Formats: sequence, C-alpha cells, structure tokens
Amino acid sequence: MRLKLLTLSLLIALAVHAGEPAWDDLPEVKPASKDWPWWRGPTRNDIAASAKDPPVKWSPTENIAWKAEVPGRGHGTPCIWGDKIFLPTADDKAQVQYLLCFDRKTGEKLWQTEVHKGGFMKMHPKNSHASSTPACDGERVFIPFMVQNGMWLTALDFSGKILWQKKLGAFVSMHGYGSSPVIYRSAVIVLADNVKGSYVTAVHRKTGEILWRTERPDYYLGNYSSPNVGTLAGREQLVIPGPNKVISYEPLTGKVLWSCDGPSESATCSVTYGGDLVYCNAGYPKRNLLCIRGDGSGDVTKTHIVWRKDGGNGDVPALLLSDGLLYQQVDEGRIVSFDAAKGDIVWENKLKGVFSSSPVLADGKIYISNEAGNMYVLKAGRAFEVLAENNMAEGCYATPVILGNRIFLRTFKSLWCVGK
Repeated sequence: MRLKLLTLSLLIALAVHAGEPAWDDLPEVKPASKDWPWWRGPTRNDIAASAKDPPVKWSPTENIAWKAEVPGRGHGTPCIWGDKIFLPTADDKAQVQYLLCFDRKTGEKLWQTEVHKGGFMKMHPKNSHASSTPACDGERVFIPFMVQNGMWLTALDFSGKILWQKKLGAFVSMHGYGSSPVIYRSAVIVLADNVKGSYVTAVHRKTGEILWRTERPDYYLGNYSSPNVGTLAGREQLVIPGPNKVISYEPLTGKVLWSCDGPSESATCSVTYGGDLVYCNAGYPKRNLLCIRGDGSGDVTKTHIVWRKDGGNGDVPALLLSDGLLYQQVDEGRIVSFDAAKGDIVWENKLKGVFSSSPVLADGKIYISNEAGNMYVLKAGRAFEVLAENNMAEGCYATPVILGNRIFLRTFKSLWCVGK
C-alpha cells in the first residue's frame, strides 16, 4: 500500500513538473463583447472590437451620458463586466485604498470597499497608490496594491465583499507600483518587479493559493511594466519587458521560454503581440523599441531581433497594432506609425501635450488622451488625419475604455460616460 502511495505521489510530481495543468480546475473566462474585463481590453491589445459609431466630438457639457465623482486619487483604467464598472482609488491623507463599483447605465456609485488602511509607501509624485487596472473573471474582481512593505492581492465579489486577501511577498519601492494583473485559465498572474526581490506569481482565482512563483531580475530604480499573455508563434506565452531584458514565460508553470536583451534598462508599458512577433518599448535610460520573433528558446538576442529603433521612442503609452501598422504615442506628443513588419516609418506628426494614456482603436479611429484631459480622435490608416480634439477640462492619465457607442473615461476627479 505504501509503495502504491509513493508511486502515486511520484506520478503527480512528474505531471506538475512536466507542466500539466493539475491546478486548472476553473472554467475559462469568456467575457462578452460588451465587457472590458482587464487592462487593454478582452484581447489585451487596446482594440475595441465591439465599438460601433462611438462619439467623435464631445465636451464636458455635450454628448455626456453621465458623470460620476471619483473620491481620492488613482490612475487605473475602468474594468467593466456586465452592468458594473470597477475602479480603484486611494485617499492619500487617510492612507486608505478602495475599490469602487459604479452602475454602468447611470453612473451611480453602488459600493466602496476599503481594501487596505495605513502603511502607504514611497512613490513618484506622478504615480498614485491606485494605478493598477483591476481584472475580472465574471464572479470575482482582483486588485493588487503596494502597501505595508508588501505586494498584496485581493479578490472581491460583485457586492464588494472581500473573498480573500493575500500578501504575495515583500516589496521595496522606488517610484511605486503600476502593473496590472492578467487572468490565465484558473489563475490571476501578478508581476511584483521592485528594487529588491522581484518576482512574477500565479494565484488561484478562487482560493488565493500560490500556484507558481518565479524570481525576476532586480533593478535599483524598479520596473513598472504589466505582463501580457497570449498566443505568440503558435504557443501561449507570458511576456514581460524589463529590467534590461524582454522575458517570455510559460504561463502554466512560470518557466522561462526565451529572453532578449533590451530594449532598455527599465520599462513601464506592456508588450504588444502580432502573429509571430512581439513589440516592446522601454524608456530608461534610453527610449528604445524592439520587434522580436517569438518562436525562439533560450537567449535570442543575436538571432530573433527583426528590427529595432534606438532613442526617441515612447515610455509610458503602450503600442497599438492594427492592419500591419504599429502606432506609437511618444510621451512628449510625437505620434509615429511604423510598418509593423519592417520598422519603416509610414508617417509621424505632433500632438499637443504630454501623454501617459495609451491609444485605443475603435471603429477605424484612434482615441488618445493627453495629461491635460484633451482627447484626440485620429483616423487610423496610412495617412495622419485628426478628426477631432475634445477637452474634458480635467487632467487624465488613464486609458479610455470604448464599448459599443460609449466611451468610459477616468479623469483626475471623475468617471465619465461619453455618448448620447
């Protein structure tokens, strides 16, 4: 009997080591076309596939369906599932981090749950204590917070009740935290890059159990990118830019698939996938941009870089890929369209202001907001054309969410629903 038990234990250990999804016991998350369940939307690429005739022109008093006051401060993008909008915020004076829930149709605040109190940590003045975008699986909402010298992940139900809360590990802050979680099968994956003791970890969505944890490189200024998961070169990959390298992991186990030096030492945004290629930029100390073939293994620095652009690129805004064009919004206002396969510049121009928001493609148009709250609407394609410039009269770092014929936009003070 003892021999049988030992044999069974060995077989289980071998199965887990081989990458079998022994923990994969929850149904796949399938958001509807009307949902925006996590950072960068359902397909994780800032493409609003369900958008149909969204507004092009509006103002604080024109084409506004509703406006809701948002207490505190935060830069996280709205997370939308069904008739609910989830938004993180923080009261800096009281040192409280909250998750808010609004009614999608009316903007009414349905609940406000205190997630953490006390223990706020050092951060860059441009950052906030609520810069992550929540992720939702249709039953639970997941929000990570840097607080009390640690990285914490909390799961709440749709009524605002905390289901579980887990300290994932220690966290040493330089400029704060801004990474958003991704959902993969039964897990929610959180990146905890920081000054000392960086890691990426997968946590069971229902129980909060740690499924795997992989140590990551440290950097004395920290790293601020968000992980992105998807099918790249025919296999599922979890790709993270920075520090100093782009690293691809097997999302089921956390094992490294390949790595590539660059684009720079510290990164802020997430990568963008396109067929067999992955595009990534990083902003410190140089603003570099890389296109890497994603079918490699081990160190692919000398073999899989398709093209690169050194200097003069973006830092915070994510790259947008559509119809063979790669759009890059540079923080200081320059916007560039590249041939995605070759890296040749198709067009470039200048928009007014400084940008932290990422561009979103909706119904053949690109929506991008600067930090002053002016949102530009551009025509997507091989020629630069501004269709409209809309002033919200409030500052904005968050990326817009576009669903159907409505735009959901978080500014410094409010949550807006733009539409008739």
